[in-house]
Amino acid sequence: MNATASTVKTLHVARLHLVTAASAVAVAREFVHLMLQHWKLDSYAADTALVMSELVSNAVKATGFYDRQPRPWEVTAEHVMALQLRAIGDELYVEVWDRSPREPAKQHVTADAEGGRGLHLVEALAQKWGIYHPPAGGKIVWALITTTKLPSPELDGQTLQLRVPDELNPQPGPVKEQASIALMQRVLDGLRNLL
Repeated sequence: MNATASTVKTLHVARLHLVTAASAVAVAREFVHLMLQHWKLDSYAADTALVMSELVSNAVKATGFYDRQPRPWEVTAEHVMALQLRAIGDELYVEVWDRSPREPAKQHVTADAEGGRGLHLVEALAQKWGIYHPPAGGKIVWALITTTKLPSPELDGQTLQLRVPDELNPQPGPVKEQASIALMQRVLDGLRNLL
């Protein structure tokens, strides 16, 4: 009987639900910095935060209040997005779910253009990126960043919590659940691909 050595890959997942408002971009960057600091992957925080902020910005453009902070009564279930950081071994996934099925497209930009470079930046910083349409609806735009070291958070029994301003934290309900289900489907599909 021959025994084969197999590599055990640890899974670390952090998720955050936000209202699709322009200020969510800054919250998303802080979320990335805090989580990667906790996972002892600080050296990847700057690039990962930039990728996350570009994906969040696209989600806000697709479904939210891009040019202003919304009034509380303007926020509906349509304005929910979910962010997820997922580390499996030396692979770090940045994932953003929103309710719109419309896919973002790379823009043709000129040297003097003021915008349109978001997906070009994602493509330059990530090993690969793509779009996933989960059965739960909407879309997940994801990017993969390969690391040279494994996450190693302190196992002290405490949970790192990010405090989000109340106006950016959507209320519990069916859309927030839809976002969680969609992201978990992506996690499960990723794990199945490892087998």
